[in-house]
Order: sequence, then C-alpha cells, then structure tokens
Amino acid sequence: VQLVESGGGLVQAGDSLRLSCAASGRTYGSYAMGWFRQAPGKEREFVAAIRWNGGSTYYADSAKGRFTTSRDSAKKTVYLQMNNLRPEDTAVYYCAADNSIILSAMGSAAAYKYWGQGTEVTVSS
Repeated sequence: VQLVESGGGLVQAGDSLRLSCAASGRTYGSYAMGWFRQAPGKEREFVAAIRWNGGSTYYADSAKGRFTTSRDSAKKTVYLQMNNLRPEDTAVYYCAADNSIILSAMGSAAAYKYWGQGTEVTVSS
C-alpha cells in the first residue's frame, strides 16, 4: 500500500484547505484511513479517520465541527476538508492506512501500518 498526500500550503487564519491522500494497492474493504498531524516539537496526534466500507468517520475533538473526512472509492482517494483554520492547526499532516483496526484503536498512530510522506500546512494569524 502506498499513500501520497497533497494539498497542503500556507493559508491565513479562517481559510480552508482540502488535503488529499491517494492510495494505491489493496486499500479497500476493511481498511481504515486515518489522518494525523505533527507540529514541530510535538507528538503526532490523531485528527480524523474513515473506513472504506460504509464510510464511518471519526474525529478528534479538535477537528469536530471544522474538519470533514471523506472518500472517493473510485479514485481510491481520501480527503480532509479543513475549514476555519487556526494557527494551532499548523503541522505536517499525514494519512495512514491499515486493514485491521478496531474502533477503539482508530485514534492510535501505532495501529496503522502504512503511512504517507506528509504534507505541510501552515496557518498564519
């Protein structure tokens, strides 16, 4: 499984961005796709996740109401729509995938086997 993120950039507070994660290989069925971010000097943290089957979504509290994750199965691409961005959203954003994640582990970076290279998001105040 290969994952390639895109869509990051420099924006101002209040702006929106849509990140994409293009997957190749066997990313369907029971796979879960997660979004994580890592700010300089901080731990990698969970943002959102979605299951290919059914499209169930899960969000960190910091993302609820502002971020939305979705998938396009035909394009094998997962998206993270980020609205009303804040300076504290500045980070490198990663997508991740795994096919054996239980619900309680969806927010754990250690549960995901496959990772993209990350895309940088910078939000200026």
